[in-house]
Amino acid sequence: MPEGDTLLRTARTLHEVFAGRPIIAAEVGARLGNLRSDDLVGRVLLRVEARGKNLLLHLDDDHLLWSHLGMTGSWHVRCDGDPWPRPRKQLDLGLSAPHATALAFNVPVLERMRTASALRHPALASLGPDLLATPFDLDGALARWRGAPFATLADALLDQRLACGVGNVYKAEALFVTGLDPWRRVVDCDDETLTRLLERARALMLRNLEGRPRRTHAGPGEERYFVYGREGLPCRRCEALVRKARQGEHARVTYFCAPCQRVVTAGA
Repeated sequence: MPEGDTLLRTARTLHEVFAGRPIIAAEVGARLGNLRSDDLVGRVLLRVEARGKNLLLHLDDDHLLWSHLGMTGSWHVRCDGDPWPRPRKQLDLGLSAPHATALAFNVPVLERMRTASALRHPALASLGPDLLATPFDLDGALARWRGAPFATLADALLDQRLACGVGNVYKAEALFVTGLDPWRRVVDCDDETLTRLLERARALMLRNLEGRPRRTHAGPGEERYFVYGREGLPCRRCEALVRKARQGEHARVTYFCAPCQRVVTAGA
């Protein structure tokens, strides 16, 4: 699933290319029965913003387009003559301005809603502080984390209601870099520890906003992560083998180095 850095890059690109320009044509895929091209053509795209893993395209008629990319979705910018970035049969929505077209493919959630209603929608209203917001509401995030005292650190990082933007990659990488046991509970951490974890997750994402292949360590070679996806390979710090285990209600995979992260809990 795309994480907060991917969504923010996408929002910035769409805003730069389309903000303030009229929609002169719209193509709606067959899956999106709630959208009509007549509701979109002639509208002006005012701004595009990312909220955690959600993308909001604000229109000039007090409506917005809300998309959540899930595991499969993506937005692309195509100019005349460019090849199609995905097969056309996967298209959910195309929005054409005079100079370019925004294309959404395989997006599981894509709705046009009144702006006020959308911001009250449970999926958006329940979001915790966005880790990539400027400024980041650290106090608000800490308060929400304290409201989930028995969550493990790994589960808390993925819970978008506590703080939004982190996915499975940054979960594993932030926990490794801060040397924290993914099965440690929030209640067993002081505010300094939680602050360090949140700020490190934020820093890792901010480092990856320029569109290059995502990387969390500065070493040479093609491998870009400390532990994510590196099961059975030597840890970059202590050379113990990186391990993985499933964790939480949805059995998400967690990669970790047991010695570096002092993993002692039964869950591992």
